[in-house]
Amino acid sequence: MRQFLDATGRLWKEGALVGKIGSVFTSSATQHGGQESTILSFHITLLHQGMIIVGLPYTFEGQERNDEITGGSPYGSSTIAGNTGERMPSENELAAARFQGKYVAMLASTLAQHRREIIDAMCK
Repeated sequence: MRQFLDATGRLWKEGALVGKIGSVFTSSATQHGGQESTILSFHITLLHQGMIIVGLPYTFEGQERNDEITGGSPYGSSTIAGNTGERMPSENELAAARFQGKYVAMLASTLAQHRREIIDAMCK
């Protein structure tokens, strides 16, 4: 992924992603396998591209569950796959990913509807 992101230099130079929504999700082998640091490292590139970062807000009630080991944080949805990929995402993790995806789609749609107004306001 790092190589892919580093190859977006042309897009950065053109400002092609400025004002676009950027959102990240991840998977790790273990519960404390670096999910949050992985997402945050992506955020750096998204910010350099001028993107608007969207995470997984606490309005997703599954973030506060403590009855199971589950992925997810305000930075983005995630899953714990196990050392050999034997664990499938839980229903809560899938719900988090769907919530984040719907949230991104709603914000992107709203931005697209008001894009001209936003650009005009930025150029004043």
